[in-house]
Amino acid sequence: MSTLAHTMMTTARATESGLSGSGGLDRYPYPETSVPDRGTPVWDGSDQELGRVGRRAAGSRGRGLHGQLVQQLGQMIVSGDLGADRPLVPEEIGQRFEVSRTVVRESLRVLEAKGLVSARPNVGTRVRPVSDWNLLDPDIIEWRAFGPQRDDQRRELNELRWTIDPLAARLAAGHGREDVQQRLTDMVEIMGHALGQGDTVTLARADAEFHGLLIQAAGNRMLEHLSGIVSAALQVSGGPVTGCDRPHEGALVHHARIVDALAQGDGAAAEAAMRQLLTAHPEVEHVVPAPREH
Repeated sequence: MSTLAHTMMTTARATESGLSGSGGLDRYPYPETSVPDRGTPVWDGSDQELGRVGRRAAGSRGRGLHGQLVQQLGQMIVSGDLGADRPLVPEEIGQRFEVSRTVVRESLRVLEAKGLVSARPNVGTRVRPVSDWNLLDPDIIEWRAFGPQRDDQRRELNELRWTIDPLAARLAAGHGREDVQQRLTDMVEIMGHALGQGDTVTLARADAEFHGLLIQAAGNRMLEHLSGIVSAALQVSGGPVTGCDRPHEGALVHHARIVDALAQGDGAAAEAAMRQLLTAHPEVEHVVPAPREH
């Protein structure tokens, strides 16, 4: 039985059955990441090699005071509450957020690596302009998705995905790894079960892993390096305006068709199925990039 037929049957069966302060930081609620119990099937991330791509987006924030401070300052900068060339005085930050100088120093180093701030002798630490930010950083993608630039972020993400995902699907068809193929099939089955149960959290996580695995299977290291973009696009609040945005059976069918095409080594069919997935929702028409005039 093909993945598509199996998925449709599975879906049918399943269907039956903050820190505060000036700057408005509370405007940025983050979704819960806990996963409800589900009957079948599940994955626990034990296969680190296969699961690592889809989980990169949350990897750089860290935990505890350090992670919280990076989060809060990053949101303030990206939202514009801390504008370009604004000086950041470590002592003032430490007093306001009640953290040590070490926590402040390490947090500013993380933000500097993301291009959000710069530290120079005799000048101090200042906020850098948007043109200097690492806009491909998953954290910055997420922060922009919750701030005033949310519309631009969604559009830009979808334009990038329109290039990345179809290419990954085509390339993956030429690398017949049975382990990846099975993992993709499992993700489709998990999505089908979650769709029937109305479990949007599980569906979103399985969807993110599906696309991350597909990029990994493409066998292109530079393309794999961009996988955080896709993962972040699928995990930010509201999701991208694509067939993955609002769960429905049509999007699941396209996922299954991608898997079937990969099993047959048909790169053209895999690419076509991916493009159908990305345009499965009518609202996508205003974000799908049109050919540029030269």
